[in-house]
Amino acid sequence: MSPAAEFAYRIGAAARRPASWWQLVKFGMVGGSGYLVNLAVFALLSGDLGVHHLVAALGAFCVAVSSNFFWNRHWTFTARDGHAGFQAARFFAVSIAALLINLVALEALLHGSSLGALSAQAIAVAIAMPFNFLGNKLWTFA
Repeated sequence: MSPAAEFAYRIGAAARRPASWWQLVKFGMVGGSGYLVNLAVFALLSGDLGVHHLVAALGAFCVAVSSNFFWNRHWTFTARDGHAGFQAARFFAVSIAALLINLVALEALLHGSSLGALSAQAIAVAIAMPFNFLGNKLWTFA
């Protein structure tokens, strides 16, 4: 089976299990708290401290991703039996990929619309979220 076909099969199998939907809800709750942390840190750095929006987004990411790893590992995916370092490496790899999606979306929104930095960041984080969930569900905590 090709990697693409295997990936599609795994998504389909996961979608048929009610536990997967509950994980999605919990992931959303953890993500929601991380989202608020991200926006608060971004607002502090870019507004109050005058840090460039890309550097502020990176700082916000670092704070939020640390909290999200803990809660997703212990609550969303209950993956406490796996090796934490191995899971952390995968979680951060998925998160960095999601961050790159976030940064591209942030730049596109800031240069292609009249949105302010905070509004653009809020939308950019939401754009990256589906990739983040699938990467963590199917790879990090599989």
